[in-house]
Amino acid sequence: MPPRSPRPDSPSSASDSIARSSSRAGTRSTGQSAGRPSAGASHADLREQQTRVAQRVAGGAAQEVRLIGGRWKRTPLPVPVSAGLRPTPARVRETLFNWLGQDLSGWRVLDAFSGSGALGLEAASRGADQVTLLERDAVLARSLKAVVQRLTQGASALPGQRIEVLQTDALAWMPNSRVAFDLVLLDPPFDEGLFDAAMDAACACVPDGGWVYVEAPHELPDTALAGEGGQAWLARLSRHRHGQAGAVHFHLFQRVASLPGRPTPLG
Repeated sequence: MPPRSPRPDSPSSASDSIARSSSRAGTRSTGQSAGRPSAGASHADLREQQTRVAQRVAGGAAQEVRLIGGRWKRTPLPVPVSAGLRPTPARVRETLFNWLGQDLSGWRVLDAFSGSGALGLEAASRGADQVTLLERDAVLARSLKAVVQRLTQGASALPGQRIEVLQTDALAWMPNSRVAFDLVLLDPPFDEGLFDAAMDAACACVPDGGWVYVEAPHELPDTALAGEGGQAWLARLSRHRHGQAGAVHFHLFQRVASLPGRPTPLG
């Protein structure tokens, strides 16, 4: 089923400002403001310090987030302690699904850096036919599988809906996907510099007219205004909406055959 257009009252270049306080509740700590490692720290040292920071933040924060729409509205999702884990705040999720629409019946959705699963499971709660959750971390993947099993048992299950959790590397998986997704959700770790690679990979599994949502610590360029050259995704995705919640920028892009003044992408 082809993706539907977002609500007609959504302007193409609007910027939504969400209250800064909402970005602090249920968010992931990037581990960059406290416990910053020295330049010579090893990868193991870095991960250990990030984990300690995450544990300190988690000690004073909620250990769960709640779904905010659809048939699983108000259902809590556990948030395991993990370095870099930063579930999307409720106000940002609310804005995203106001852009997309509340009924995703017939949609195929990929949540590529799932973490707590908040984004992908919001789509499932709103009736998406197929939701694929990718998570590299084994502990987080096990938690996601337990959550999906709980949600899809009994009366709350939607007949015919498929939700799967795959423990895998999203950047390696997306270019080889045999499924064309109507919506790809990207919320990669902020401190690993994966944004361009993730956007390029997402383009491989989204058809023309499909949507790519991405969160980043800075505003990503409006492809219509970007200069020549740069990453391949700049020639494939047109920015539809942009918003900001505290230090987090969130964007909705649409896959297009080619942008005016740019060469037609090869793939």
